[in-house]
Amino acid sequence: MSMVEELVSGILRSEEGFREALHKILDEELKMSVPEFCGRTGLSPSTIYKILQERREPNLRTVRAVIKGVRKLDTNPGGEFIGVIASRPVLNKIEERMMHVAGRNVLVKEYPASTMEDAIIAAVKAERDGALALVCAPIVAPTVEQIVRVPVSVVVPKDSMVRAIELAVSKVL
Repeated sequence: MSMVEELVSGILRSEEGFREALHKILDEELKMSVPEFCGRTGLSPSTIYKILQERREPNLRTVRAVIKGVRKLDTNPGGEFIGVIASRPVLNKIEERMMHVAGRNVLVKEYPASTMEDAIIAAVKAERDGALALVCAPIVAPTVEQIVRVPVSVVVPKDSMVRAIELAVSKVL
């Protein structure tokens, strides 16, 4: 779950959920103090301290500002996932969206592409979204490997999509 999703989930979970999620994000995910967080996001330290100390309930404007700040600092907004770049018919054959590979649960996120250009754009988008690795067709893989910094696994028609995803996961472990 991304940090922004944690905040939104916290809001929906309970009255103190937003505070708990923000506290966890600052301590465990961003590993930042309140002054550092506020310095990098432009938020008021006084406001954040009051929220964290349960002296103030955040209003909608503050919640939006905190989410915007967290999103700005989130280096892995999509969480851990493998990006699969393929045509829609191929993507429709993927039965599992969460796979257990090498002792880890890995999300499979789809990036539909119908042209070479679509595939290249999808690869850049997947990397920006935080993909651990990419799976794509052999015709576009050499180009994708030159423009992204994450491992790229190739789908060979005789291999299954599941095997290609497992191979992508093995490249990042």
